[in-house]
Amino acid sequence: MKENASADGGRRAPNPKRRSARAERAILDAASELIVEVGFARMTMEAIAARARVGKQTIYRWWPSKSAVVLDVFTHLTGEKAGQPLPDTGDVATDLKTVLRATVDEFTTPAMDRTARAFTAEIQHDTELAVQIGERLVSPGTEVYKERLRSAVDAGQVRADADLELAVELLTGPFQKRWLLRTAPLTHTYAEDLVDMVMCALRP
Repeated sequence: MKENASADGGRRAPNPKRRSARAERAILDAASELIVEVGFARMTMEAIAARARVGKQTIYRWWPSKSAVVLDVFTHLTGEKAGQPLPDTGDVATDLKTVLRATVDEFTTPAMDRTARAFTAEIQHDTELAVQIGERLVSPGTEVYKERLRSAVDAGQVRADADLELAVELLTGPFQKRWLLRTAPLTHTYAEDLVDMVMCALRP
């Protein structure tokens, strides 16, 4: 019999940390629903397990805390794009418009809107969750914008003395404010106009 094989035919014992795709999806769906229904503070691992129809130990095997579960919910909703390079066609304005139009499409879907608003509410009073979101999502997202703008500086499309951190805030801040406060609809036209206005300030 091979080492590590089980007694029933020589198959290896299952790895307890190996995730079942079906169970993982059920857990993330359950957490997504619960954070909207009851809020992060009132959501429990027991409730997630019951909604997903899995054992609580299954969740703890894969995630150390409910914060970790909810972070994965948000990451899955955003398509795990945080930290991925922005498109670089050689025209920075075109590329930024492409990204912001796609962001409009994401944030106007009901599931993303509900979950993102629940996240935003919770990080106002949960410092640990805010730090985790910052490290895992916000900082990598900001850095890819800055990297694309650095490329535009090298190409002569953005001023060499431009404050790139501030430039990213100018691009994303108004977008987030309009979405968060519902001051006006998020549209592709708005995203494109925002890029045009910021680029006016950044061009050499």
